[in-house]
Amino acid sequence: MPKKLSIVVVEAEPERAALIEASLREAGDFDIAVISETAGLARRISERNPDMVLIDMANPSRDMLEEMALASGPLERPVAMFVDREDEGMTKAAIDAGVSAYVVAGLRSDRIKPILDAAVARFHMIHRMRAELVATKRALEERKVIDRAKGLLMKARGIDEDAAYALLRKTAMDQGKRVAEVAQALVTTAGLLG
Repeated sequence: MPKKLSIVVVEAEPERAALIEASLREAGDFDIAVISETAGLARRISERNPDMVLIDMANPSRDMLEEMALASGPLERPVAMFVDREDEGMTKAAIDAGVSAYVVAGLRSDRIKPILDAAVARFHMIHRMRAELVATKRALEERKVIDRAKGLLMKARGIDEDAAYALLRKTAMDQGKRVAEVAQALVTTAGLLG
């Protein structure tokens, strides 16, 4: 049986919080917690460690928006933010801060489930893209180190590039390490020897 999606709702006004909670209960079977006080918000959200954060702000300032978005951990979980008024600068600031869904014109019961689904899907897409970017950068850096190590071996041993790579690969296999690790050790040692 899949676990209930846990949602933290950040809303200072009790009436709006009750409306949001009722809308969520109508939309699905969620584990819902409401946080009405923004002081210590990051700690409170961290303690609850929800699957998603839903923030409702009538008229946020840019500073408040960034603080709320960062406190809710948009890099760790989907964050949906509902605001009452349109402001292109605020929308951009929210998206830049990592908010998964930024919805203008408030929260309506019939829209909440598709918005939550879209926020979760967008969060996972961006999370995958970030992971791919990190892996690509790491691979590029490793490739640079391997090329430097091959250059050092070619110069020191008077061998061609294929032979230098074969030597790196054999050494890595003999030591039970990755080629990039052996190459990094060689580049570091060459740097120390001058």
